[in-house]
Amino acid sequence: MDRTPPLKSKILIADDHHAIRQGVRGLLEAHPGYDIVAEASDGRAALRLALENKPDIAILDYSLPLMNGLELTRSIKHELPRTEILIYTMHDRESVLVDVLRAGARGYVLKSDSGAHLVAAASALAKHKPYFSGAI
Repeated sequence: MDRTPPLKSKILIADDHHAIRQGVRGLLEAHPGYDIVAEASDGRAALRLALENKPDIAILDYSLPLMNGLELTRSIKHELPRTEILIYTMHDRESVLVDVLRAGARGYVLKSDSGAHLVAAASALAKHKPYFSGAI
Protein backbone atom coordinates (compact mmCIF):
# COMPACT_ATOMS: atom_id res chain seq x y z
CA MET A 1 0.00 0.00 0.00
CA ASP A 2 1.36 3.43 -0.96
CA ARG A 3 1.75 5.61 2.13
CA THR A 4 3.24 8.62 0.34
CA PRO A 5 1.70 11.77 1.81
CA PRO A 6 -0.12 14.01 -0.66
CA LEU A 7 1.99 16.76 -2.13
CA LYS A 8 1.56 20.19 -0.64
CA SER A 9 0.99 23.20 -2.88
CA LYS A 10 3.69 25.79 -2.36
CA ILE A 11 2.11 29.23 -1.83
CA LEU A 12 3.46 32.77 -2.15
CA ILE A 13 1.40 35.53 -0.50
CA ALA A 14 1.89 39.15 -1.60
CA ASP A 15 -0.03 41.91 0.14
CA ASP A 16 1.15 45.24 1.52
CA HIS A 17 -0.86 44.74 4.73
CA HIS A 18 0.76 42.46 7.30
CA ALA A 19 -2.60 41.58 8.88
CA ILE A 20 -3.95 40.38 5.51
CA ARG A 21 -0.88 38.20 4.93
CA GLN A 22 -1.29 36.76 8.44
CA GLY A 23 -4.97 36.07 7.84
CA VAL A 24 -4.37 34.36 4.49
CA ARG A 25 -1.58 32.27 6.03
CA GLY A 26 -3.82 31.29 8.96
CA LEU A 27 -6.73 30.31 6.71
CA LEU A 28 -4.57 28.15 4.46
CA GLU A 29 -2.47 26.57 7.20
CA ALA A 30 -5.69 25.42 8.88
CA HIS A 31 -6.17 23.08 5.89
CA PRO A 32 -3.83 20.28 4.86
CA GLY A 33 -2.13 20.58 1.51
CA TYR A 34 -0.68 24.09 1.66
CA ASP A 35 2.87 25.17 2.42
CA ILE A 36 3.40 28.94 2.66
CA VAL A 37 6.91 29.30 1.21
CA ALA A 38 7.15 33.11 1.04
CA GLU A 39 5.44 36.39 1.89
CA ALA A 40 6.06 39.80 0.37
CA SER A 41 4.80 43.31 1.08
CA ASP A 42 5.55 44.74 -2.39
CA GLY A 43 5.55 43.56 -5.98
CA ARG A 44 9.31 43.58 -6.55
CA ALA A 45 9.98 41.46 -3.47
CA ALA A 46 7.15 39.13 -4.53
CA LEU A 47 8.72 38.62 -7.97
CA ARG A 48 12.15 37.92 -6.44
CA LEU A 49 10.64 35.46 -3.96
CA ALA A 50 8.59 33.78 -6.70
CA LEU A 51 11.72 33.22 -8.79
CA GLU A 52 13.57 31.83 -5.74
CA ASN A 53 10.77 29.58 -4.43
CA LYS A 54 8.87 28.66 -7.63
CA PRO A 55 5.44 28.50 -5.93
CA ASP A 56 2.58 26.44 -7.30
CA ILE A 57 0.19 29.29 -6.44
CA ALA A 58 0.81 33.01 -5.97
CA ILE A 59 -1.89 34.89 -4.05
CA LEU A 60 -1.49 38.53 -5.04
CA ASP A 61 -3.13 41.75 -4.01
CA TYR A 62 -3.85 44.00 -6.97
CA SER A 63 -2.74 47.20 -5.20
CA LEU A 64 0.88 46.39 -4.37
CA PRO A 65 3.58 49.06 -4.09
CA LEU A 66 6.58 49.10 -6.49
CA MET A 67 4.91 46.67 -8.95
CA ASN A 68 1.14 46.22 -8.93
CA GLY A 69 -0.68 42.91 -9.17
CA LEU A 70 -1.21 43.23 -12.91
CA GLU A 71 2.48 43.81 -13.66
CA LEU A 72 3.44 41.11 -11.18
CA THR A 73 1.03 38.61 -12.77
CA ARG A 74 2.56 39.27 -16.19
CA SER A 75 6.11 38.89 -14.85
CA ILE A 76 5.42 35.70 -12.89
CA LYS A 77 3.56 34.06 -15.79
CA HIS A 78 6.40 35.00 -18.15
CA GLU A 79 9.09 33.53 -15.88
CA LEU A 80 7.07 30.73 -14.24
CA PRO A 81 4.23 29.77 -16.59
CA ARG A 82 3.13 26.83 -14.39
CA THR A 83 2.51 29.04 -11.35
CA GLU A 84 -1.20 29.66 -10.86
CA ILE A 85 -2.14 33.24 -9.98
CA LEU A 86 -4.96 34.16 -7.60
CA ILE A 87 -5.79 37.85 -7.33
CA TYR A 88 -7.08 38.60 -3.82
CA THR A 89 -8.30 42.17 -3.82
CA MET A 90 -10.90 44.74 -2.83
CA HIS A 91 -11.30 45.82 -6.48
CA ASP A 92 -14.51 44.60 -8.09
CA ARG A 93 -14.21 46.63 -11.30
CA GLU A 94 -14.65 44.61 -14.47
CA SER A 95 -11.68 46.36 -16.12
CA VAL A 96 -9.33 45.10 -13.39
CA LEU A 97 -10.68 41.56 -13.73
CA VAL A 98 -10.31 41.57 -17.52
CA ASP A 99 -6.75 42.93 -17.34
CA VAL A 100 -5.51 40.33 -14.84
CA LEU A 101 -7.20 37.49 -16.71
CA ARG A 102 -5.48 38.57 -19.92
CA ALA A 103 -2.19 38.65 -17.97
CA GLY A 104 -2.67 35.03 -16.92
CA ALA A 105 -4.50 35.01 -13.56
CA ARG A 106 -6.92 32.10 -13.18
CA GLY A 107 -8.51 33.07 -9.90
CA TYR A 108 -10.10 36.23 -8.52
CA VAL A 109 -11.49 36.57 -5.00
CA LEU A 110 -12.66 39.72 -3.27
CA LYS A 111 -11.38 40.52 0.21
CA SER A 112 -15.01 41.12 1.20
CA ASP A 113 -15.77 37.42 0.48
CA SER A 114 -15.67 34.83 3.26
CA GLY A 115 -12.46 32.98 4.02
CA ALA A 116 -14.08 29.86 2.59
CA HIS A 117 -13.87 31.45 -0.87
CA LEU A 118 -10.13 31.98 -0.50
CA VAL A 119 -9.61 28.36 0.56
CA ALA A 120 -11.86 27.12 -2.27
CA ALA A 121 -9.89 29.23 -4.75
CA ALA A 122 -6.56 27.82 -3.54
CA SER A 123 -7.99 24.30 -3.80
CA ALA A 124 -9.24 24.88 -7.36
CA LEU A 125 -5.96 26.43 -8.50
CA ALA A 126 -4.00 23.56 -6.92
CA LYS A 127 -5.90 21.35 -9.39
CA HIS A 128 -5.23 23.86 -12.22
CA LYS A 129 -8.89 24.87 -12.34
CA PRO A 130 -10.09 28.51 -12.39
CA TYR A 131 -12.00 30.08 -9.50
CA PHE A 132 -13.90 33.34 -9.32
CA SER A 133 -15.70 35.08 -6.49
CA GLY A 134 -19.46 34.76 -6.64
CA ALA A 135 -19.66 38.56 -6.71
CA ILE A 136 -17.70 38.54 -9.97
